[in-house]
Amino acid sequence: MADTLDPANLGAIFKAYDVRGLVPEQLDEELARATGRAFVQVVGAGTVVVGHDMRPSSPGMAGAFADGATEAGADVILIGLASTDQLYFASGHLGHPGAMFTASHNPAQYNGIKMCRANAVPIGMETGLADIRDAVAAGASSPSARQGTIENYDVLEAYAAHLVALAPVTGRRLKVVVDAGNGMAGYTAPAVFGRLGEDRVEVVPMYFELDGSFPNHEANPIDPDNLVDLQKRVVAEGADIGLAFDGDADRCFLVDERGQAVSPSTLTALIAARELAKEPGATVIHNLITSRAVPELVTELGGTPVRTRVGHSFIKATMAETDAIFGGEHSGHFYFRDFWRADSGMLAALHALAALAETERPLSELLADYERYVVSGEINSTVGDQATVTAHIHDVYAGQPGITIDHLDGLTVAHDDWWFNVRPSNTEPLLRLNAEGRDEATMVDVRDTVLSLIRSDR
Repeated sequence: MADTLDPANLGAIFKAYDVRGLVPEQLDEELARATGRAFVQVVGAGTVVVGHDMRPSSPGMAGAFADGATEAGADVILIGLASTDQLYFASGHLGHPGAMFTASHNPAQYNGIKMCRANAVPIGMETGLADIRDAVAAGASSPSARQGTIENYDVLEAYAAHLVALAPVTGRRLKVVVDAGNGMAGYTAPAVFGRLGEDRVEVVPMYFELDGSFPNHEANPIDPDNLVDLQKRVVAEGADIGLAFDGDADRCFLVDERGQAVSPSTLTALIAARELAKEPGATVIHNLITSRAVPELVTELGGTPVRTRVGHSFIKATMAETDAIFGGEHSGHFYFRDFWRADSGMLAALHALAALAETERPLSELLADYERYVVSGEINSTVGDQATVTAHIHDVYAGQPGITIDHLDGLTVAHDDWWFNVRPSNTEPLLRLNAEGRDEATMVDVRDTVLSLIRSDR
C-alpha cells in the first residue's frame, strides 16, 4: 500500500486551493487524521467545523480529520452531509475555521479537502495550505494536553433560511428542473426550494439520490455532455428554467426554456445588475476569462468592475480589498459579500429564479439583455512546454496594430473586436484557451488561429 504521508505524495495532492487525490492510493484516513492535526496547529483553531459530501470515503475521512483535530486540542463540530457552500455558511454563521471533504466535480475515485479560516476566509497555497502540507510531512507533534470534544450540529435549515432571505423569490410561479447529478444539491435543494413553497416553485428533480459513484453522468456541468439530460427534460416538461449543480453544489449552471445552456458570464451580469440595484455604485469582481459584457454592463449601471486572476482565492482576496458586493467567474462560481464573500451555487440559482419570477418574459429573452458577444468556452490542449508555446503566441501578436497584451494570468491578447486568454493549468500539462468575439465568425477565426499555434508542435 502506498504511503500517503510520503512528501512526494503530499506535493502531488496539495493543490493551489485544496487537497485532492485518488482514494486510497493518494488520500486515506491516515492522511486525513494527520491533516486535521496540522490544520489546528497552523490555523490556531480552538473549534473546527467539518462537513462532507456523499462519496463513500467522505464520512470516514471527515471522522479521521476530526479525530486529528481533537488530538491537537481543538473541539470539532460535525455538520455531517453538506454542500461546500453549506460548510462555508457554517464557518461564517458559527465563526470557526472549517474543512469540507469533497472532490467537487472530479470522478468517483477521487476525494479531497477544502479548508477555510473562520468566516469562510479561504486557505490557498500562499495563505496556509503549504504550511499545513509541511506540518503533515513533518509528522505528528506531541498530543495536546487537552483532548478536544466532538459534537454533531445540523445547520441545513439555518443555511436554507439564510439563502432565501438573501434572494427572496416573489412574483409568478415557476417550473424548475433541477439536475443534482447525484451530488449534494440532492440534499440541499429540497431544503432551500421547500422554503419557497409550491405556490412559488414547482421543482422537477433529476438525480437527487446521493450517490458518489455518479451513475447517470459526471457531476461536472461545465462539460456540455453532462447538461444533455437536463436540456432534454426542460423542453419535455415545458419548464421555465433548468439548474445544474456540480458534485459539491458550489457551482450552478443554467439552461433556458428552449433547452439552451446559458453562459456563466451571462448569469454573472444578471446577478451583478441585481446587486448594483441594491447598492448603486458598488464594486463587482470578474475574472479575466469572463465575457467583456460583464465589465461593460457594470460600468453602464454605475458600478466599478475589477478584473482578477482565475481562482477563488484571488476573487475572495480582491473582494476583501475592495469591499466588492459580488464576484463572478466564468467557471460557474459566484461570490457574495453577504455570504462571507464565499461562493454559493444555490444562492446564484435563487437570484436567477428571483429575476425570472419578477417578469413575464421567458428566460432566453430576459438574458438577451446581458449577452453581447460570442464565447468559445474553455478549450484544453496537452502541451509539454507551456512556457515556450505561450511565448511563441505572444511573439506572434506583439506589436500588431490595435493589440494590447497583459500577463495578469497567463497571456491575454485583446483587440476591439475580440480577445483571448491562454493560461497553464496548475496541476496538469495543459494550456487552457478562452476566446471571445463580437460575432460568431470573429470568435471562430480567433479561436482556430490560436489553437493552431498551441497545437503546432503536436
